[in-house]
Amino acid sequence: MKQAEKEVNRLHALGTHLLLELRDCNRRTLGNLEFVQETLKNAALEAKATIVEVAFHEFSPFGISGMVVIAESHLAIHTWPEYGYAAVDVFTCGDLIDPRVAANYLIEKFKSKDPSIIEIKRGILGNKKLPHKALPGETLQHDRAQELQVVH
Repeated sequence: MKQAEKEVNRLHALGTHLLLELRDCNRRTLGNLEFVQETLKNAALEAKATIVEVAFHEFSPFGISGMVVIAESHLAIHTWPEYGYAAVDVFTCGDLIDPRVAANYLIEKFKSKDPSIIEIKRGILGNKKLPHKALPGETLQHDRAQELQVVH
């Protein structure tokens, strides 16, 4: 297949969403609010993201939910220390930030012995590359029939 054909058939997305299943983690760190918060913030910084806001909540008797809002989208976590498990979302828009950098950092810091990552492309609006922010007054043409053909 020629390079031009590959480019036409390539799907372009506005963002990449990684779903992390962090199993068999260090239970103590999953229950430590300060550690979880700092680890998510540091994962964003490792990926060279710009932190906009941070919000975390500790549940009783255990478990933490939190989000680090970044200019490029977000990192979110829900922990179940009693099971040594954390569910994490790393969503980045554009192609300047590599969400895998943050994901690998989190796997390492939470000492997950059985991690998995599912990657989802978000905002597939056709086969031409789009800026992740439209210009004022610009509308995007979306061909739902083309998207459905690609999905199946």
